[in-house]
Amino acid sequence: MSDDTFYPPTHPPDRIDMDLKRCFPPVINEHTCLLVLGSLPGEASLAQQQYYAHPQNRLWELLGAVIKVDLRAQGYEQRLASLLAHGIGLWDVIAEAERKGSLDAAIRNHSHNALTELIATAPALRAVAFNGGTAARIGRKQLQGVGGLQLFDLPSSSPAYTLAFAQKLDAWHAISAAL
Repeated sequence: MSDDTFYPPTHPPDRIDMDLKRCFPPVINEHTCLLVLGSLPGEASLAQQQYYAHPQNRLWELLGAVIKVDLRAQGYEQRLASLLAHGIGLWDVIAEAERKGSLDAAIRNHSHNALTELIATAPALRAVAFNGGTAARIGRKQLQGVGGLQLFDLPSSSPAYTLAFAQKLDAWHAISAAL
């Protein structure tokens, strides 16, 4: 007599419904002088396979104000091309992690991206800007001992960080010095 009973796999309670999330490839070229690093793409970004796809994320407005280009009016590929044309690259400090939802506080068991290796391939790079506290905490740790870069800790462009847009913009204008 065979046992056809299905026994679902057991998982620790904190791993139920946790998905493994992976970052996107870096957006960078030989002319990139400023690299903006986030933590890990959120659900909306992962679903659309685009950096900063959540409609309430303010990254495109913040960077657009810095470079004086209406990035929101552009399609995604044109936004990336505009950033690269102004010497700005994008990536994340986390390569992959378990996370339920989009909040950085829910990130578990993460692995880092190879930031120092990427930086070594970017001859024009002068500065790194961390988009939010999680990116700054993890990124600064990874970049310890890397000299010659100006580092900016910026308020998160995420709608979860409720600082007024004008205050975020004031802080983000500091990166103009690196362009």
